[in-house]
Amino acid sequence: MTAHAQPVTVLDAIGGTRLVPLRRIVPAESARILLKLEYENPTGSMKDRMALAMVEAAEADGRLGPGGSVVEYTGGSTGVSLAFVCAAKRIPIRIVTSEAFSKEKRDHMAALGARLTLVHSPTGGTTKELTLEMIETARNLASAPGCYWTDQLNNADQLPSYERMGDEIREQADGRVSAFVHSVGTAGSLRGISTRLRFHDQAVHVVAVEPAESAVLSGDPSGSHKIEGTGAGFVVPLWSEGLADEIQTVSTREAMETARLLARQEGIFAGTSTGGNVAVALRVAERLGPDHTVVTVAVDSGTKYLSTELYGRT
Repeated sequence: MTAHAQPVTVLDAIGGTRLVPLRRIVPAESARILLKLEYENPTGSMKDRMALAMVEAAEADGRLGPGGSVVEYTGGSTGVSLAFVCAAKRIPIRIVTSEAFSKEKRDHMAALGARLTLVHSPTGGTTKELTLEMIETARNLASAPGCYWTDQLNNADQLPSYERMGDEIREQADGRVSAFVHSVGTAGSLRGISTRLRFHDQAVHVVAVEPAESAVLSGDPSGSHKIEGTGAGFVVPLWSEGLADEIQTVSTREAMETARLLARQEGIFAGTSTGGNVAVALRVAERLGPDHTVVTVAVDSGTKYLSTELYGRT
């Protein structure tokens, strides 16, 4: 380390994840599929990128002052990532979540020092009603003095972190990206990544993925599903018309089956939203055929779902 070099912290481990080809589950006449291994981030999720970006932006402009605290509602991974960032920065954090999401995520948040408030899900899955109740609970908690509510569905501070991820993907793929396939949660990652990919190549075809049981972007009614971190049940604020060239749906069942296939055939141990991403990427790759490249994302690690239906009952 030189005399003027900044010290390395655990937060510097965020980003720079690998992009790997799927080798066994892609048919011979399909396009190649490259998967961005976001579970290589410190908490095993791509949400580490957005958590750091949101907290540091708020610190920089004074929304989060010295001695302040953070509040957020979350399906789990964003909460874990925020708890990690806040632990590293010694910032108190309160998280609003639900038993609809995996116990592993809740335990991980608590282990990192977060105080949890649980909102009950009558269906056991993600619904519009659950999301809205979690938001209102977080809003009430954030009224305390010194609290900063990151409010992920409305927070554009996350976008630069995903734009950098888009540049990583383009560089790792040697500029050869025919299509980008990704699920919609806050829509921040799809928006940030696709913006940079299209900046370099307007021909990149962007495919948004949402749960078939709650396909509101496709114009269908909201419903209950178990693809954690996606499908809020309403059109999220960071989504806009034209963000994707097409929208495809995937059922909870197909997403889980594909995630299990990834684990057993490729050795890639990831969560349900990753299964959904890959299921749709396989369709797109088949349609495009050889000499094209489809990129998608391994959003988080399968270790977050060991007690759930995804892996715990198979």
